[in-house]
Amino acid sequence: MLRIPALVPRWLATAGGLGYLPLMPGTFGSLAGVALYTAAIGLASHLRGLPTKGPGSAFAALWLTIPLAVIVALVGVWASNYDAREMRLKDPQFIVVDEVSGQLVAFVIACAPLNWKYSLAGFILFRVFDIWKPFPVRQAESLRGGWGIMADDWLAGIYAGLVLLLLRGLKL
Repeated sequence: MLRIPALVPRWLATAGGLGYLPLMPGTFGSLAGVALYTAAIGLASHLRGLPTKGPGSAFAALWLTIPLAVIVALVGVWASNYDAREMRLKDPQFIVVDEVSGQLVAFVIACAPLNWKYSLAGFILFRVFDIWKPFPVRQAESLRGGWGIMADDWLAGIYAGLVLLLLRGLKL
């Protein structure tokens, strides 16, 4: 059987090492999610010859952002499960791929266009729901292994995405 060096899942679980930053590693993981979403919208728009800004840009990029969010989620479950098991910890603070994934979920649900207002609002909303952990976000942490590490952030992302979608609908 192929043995994967422990460095690979650790690198993925820590979002390229962001989880080792001394202050607020989860916040930096969320910022990585913002950057990844921004890059995906830009790439999708470039490949399709569409504008990168405006209300339709995010909708036109769903063909890339949804698979990206799913891949990050699945890789996150595997990497965080592997890393937490190796370290014998339930949900180590240095694992931040869950924040990257949850942030992507928020933006994909809201189909957030690229502009600083939606990026900032989505970032703040996700961090609020991730820290506050309203029902059933906290309960999702009780799932086993990587599923528990990731699921609470997906739920926080769903909450943030729905509020961001409401803000978009209100044209705020």
